[in-house]
Amino acid sequence: MLDLYPFVAWNHLVEAGPLQALPAVLALELSPDEHSRRLSLSRDEAAELAALVAEDLHKLVPDVAQARLVLAGALFDAVELLRPGFPVWATLDELARRVPRGQLENVVAFGSHEGRMPAQPLEPEPAYADGPMRLLPLSLLAPESLASELSERLEVELVGRGEAGARTADWLMRCLGVRLEHARYLSRDDLLALTCVQYEHVNLAPLWQLLEAAMLTPYRSETTLSARGLALRYADGKVWSQSPAQWLGSQSGEMSERHHAFAGAVFELRQYAALLQAHGLALHLDAATPDVGQGWLAETLAEVDTAYDAPSLFAHEATGLGVVAITVAQRGAAGRARVLAHGYPLQPAALGPLVATLADRFGTASDLHALGRIQLDESGQLSAPATALH
Repeated sequence: MLDLYPFVAWNHLVEAGPLQALPAVLALELSPDEHSRRLSLSRDEAAELAALVAEDLHKLVPDVAQARLVLAGALFDAVELLRPGFPVWATLDELARRVPRGQLENVVAFGSHEGRMPAQPLEPEPAYADGPMRLLPLSLLAPESLASELSERLEVELVGRGEAGARTADWLMRCLGVRLEHARYLSRDDLLALTCVQYEHVNLAPLWQLLEAAMLTPYRSETTLSARGLALRYADGKVWSQSPAQWLGSQSGEMSERHHAFAGAVFELRQYAALLQAHGLALHLDAATPDVGQGWLAETLAEVDTAYDAPSLFAHEATGLGVVAITVAQRGAAGRARVLAHGYPLQPAALGPLVATLADRFGTASDLHALGRIQLDESGQLSAPATALH
């Protein structure tokens, strides 16, 4: 049986009929060098907080008393909340709708019991727990006749006067054992806008363009270019990137510049992959024969030709980035390299599995020949040595 913990606070009952969800958050900006060790609140704590939140919101917009307030006693990072389908809010709303309206009034809180939240999507991930802002998701389930007007009023009031009340902020600091710079209410649209600005500030506006499409218009495709010019597109719940080797082939300039540009493109791809994964999106190579694994991408360009030597694996390296690519290549009688595939480790732990996958794919030893540099051919393409390495 689902373990729900409702808390009754307001006196007005939600009217019969369909309810529309108005998602929001209570955003906690921690003081410098502060970290909350807690990922969730107990059921009793969530109920106490919900009562304080209800009081704050009622002072801002009295009409919220005609809606059902539902709160999750769990602290998330923005990347956990801003995912396609908004699974945290979707779960929160679903649980709240299961509570019989004829038996409860209008504040429902969900907290942890024996260390577990009542549904998996409401469990924050420890990997994202060290950020300077922690977010408690909440939602107002309003009658359709009220939802549009209430949403507009909340947007205006939260922007202008959305700071949490003193009692609420004090309770949070005592409960979590941290000092707060700010505690304020944001609508989900406010959170989207804030995150957009943050990504634009660190030159990741194209990434946000893809994320926004995945969250708000998942039925439509979206194309863009990264800051370095990698072609990117969103379609069918996935993000596709031009391969760094293909991108390199379209560049011009001196060879030394190409080495630096390729390393930069792979670094950018690693940034995108990590953030997309955090937001619940998979990254794939937009190539003729792509392959993907945990933390790595690869593309096959040709099959093994028995007229050449057995395939070998070569590691392209860049200062500060380590191995940026692995090339599988064969040497012919004239010593010319024949490239079969490129692989791109996006995480340090992915290098071993990538090497093993490529060795198995091309039936060769998993010995990795370190080049100590990025190897380009005479036309500036990613390649391999034309002579044997000793």
